[in-house]
Amino acid sequence: MEKYDYLVVGAGLFGAIFAHEAKQKGKKVLVIDKRSHVAGNIYTENIEGINVHKYGAHIFHTSNKEVWKYINKFTEFNNYINSPVAVYKDELYNMPFNMNTFNKLWGVKTPKEAKEKIEEEKKEARIGEPKNLEEQAISLVGKTIYEKLVKGYTEKQWGKRATELPSFIIKRLPVRFIYDNNYFRDRYQGIPIGGYTGIIERMLEGVEVKLNTDYFDNKEEFENIADKIIFTGPIDKYYNYKFGELEYRSLRFENETLDEQNYQGNAVVNYTEYEVPYTRIIEHKHFEYNVESPKTIITREYPDSWNKEKEPYYPINNDKNNSLYEKYLELSKEEKNVIFGGRLGAYKYYDMDKVIEQALDLVKKEL
Repeated sequence: MEKYDYLVVGAGLFGAIFAHEAKQKGKKVLVIDKRSHVAGNIYTENIEGINVHKYGAHIFHTSNKEVWKYINKFTEFNNYINSPVAVYKDELYNMPFNMNTFNKLWGVKTPKEAKEKIEEEKKEARIGEPKNLEEQAISLVGKTIYEKLVKGYTEKQWGKRATELPSFIIKRLPVRFIYDNNYFRDRYQGIPIGGYTGIIERMLEGVEVKLNTDYFDNKEEFENIADKIIFTGPIDKYYNYKFGELEYRSLRFENETLDEQNYQGNAVVNYTEYEVPYTRIIEHKHFEYNVESPKTIITREYPDSWNKEKEPYYPINNDKNNSLYEKYLELSKEEKNVIFGGRLGAYKYYDMDKVIEQALDLVKKEL
């Protein structure tokens, strides 16, 4: 077998950045991925002239100027601003909770009136130390916002009733006393023109890539193919679940192509009623401007329980799983030739800018 300086397991954002930078330094790199495509969960596929986010909506946002400069080397971004709306019993509300939301809920017009209304509801609830997520949320935003815009959505996400969920899941809720529907507060925001897949393809230009290749099918062979391994898969799987399985929540997507130009008028519409089984509908063409297609593609996103056959999306960072991860982390520190990275390697949910930060930190240390 050919010998490489680095074997990168996983052709997502973290692995592609490291592979790109290693190649720039003259290193010989092999990237493998078990999927049939590069780009991991940020993969976009052009269907009917529309860039479809195949693994859920991805909106790039960051306040880190270095990260923004770095990613712009590989693409040009449009000026998309994320302004989702929420549907509850056929009524529309702005997200995050802002003055437009409060005006719709209570008819208030000023921040003072909105604050007074929320404080009044919090006092009425008479919650001391919150014993569960429901009490925690009401103690933060009052009963009306909680029942219409938090309760059902959260219960669907976690697959449990809010009274069964621990209070620490919601540390704060974004309440803004301004008429501004911009969901993110970051300085830089947008969607890559042409989709995300092109970014990863440009990063991996000139790098040897093998798709449909599962590291665990030939682990022994891959362990000896390179001087070092950059592993971006699940850390517990790498150690054959020695201490037990880390838990996740998963997602299921239902795509539909419609013979109309505009289905919902917004890229992201959340459904906050528990009785509606999906959490949101994504209409992909609204992420970009002037999409000429006469059709539109929507994706209904369903929260899902997880097992090893499903894609792990959200780590369940409770005390049990965090202490389990610490055991795997200690084991990984003993590795001389294996470096763990990315959200699955770190058992942490990362936004894209944080993945880039993490990858560039590794590049500085390693290269």
